[in-house]
Amino acid sequence: MRAVLLLFFLLSGIFLFAQEQEQEPVQEQEPVRVPFLILPPEKGELWFSPSAEIALYSKQSFSYGAGFSIAYGKKASIGIKAAFMFDERNEIDVLELHLLFRLYILGEAANSGPFFQLTGGPSIFFPREGEIALPADFGLLSVGISFGWRFLFGRTFFIEPSIRGGYPFIAGGSLAAGLRF
Repeated sequence: MRAVLLLFFLLSGIFLFAQEQEQEPVQEQEPVRVPFLILPPEKGELWFSPSAEIALYSKQSFSYGAGFSIAYGKKASIGIKAAFMFDERNEIDVLELHLLFRLYILGEAANSGPFFQLTGGPSIFFPREGEIALPADFGLLSVGISFGWRFLFGRTFFIEPSIRGGYPFIAGGSLAAGLRF
């Protein structure tokens, strides 16, 4: 009888340890989404940003103004940029209409961090002698290269300071804030 009880306890112990424990299925909770702060991972390729601009179109004075950019792409972006600037001495105003190509330095981690941007297109000048001439008296082909940094806030909002150099302007800079879609 003792042998039967001992055999019973040994076999029941083996069967007890051999069984898998049933686990309740874990339900994944949906993350709380704030519509303007979080985008699904497949989004974020179209972006636009208004900007404050400054440029040196002459050695004597600065030109101040505002711009607007819209582009498409993650690791590299292609788009357009327009800016209108007023000269500090009221001598000449400038309208820049540029195509842009932006390359993020960090590659796969694009849409934030450092970037290089190439721009090119017409710069149309409006002399301030008397009244503004429409159409403008003259314009030049403008080319430039910018270096900037995109700081992301959430997945949608960003701020971008940048500096630039090129022709016909000597140097410039901008501070942009924008949205990604």
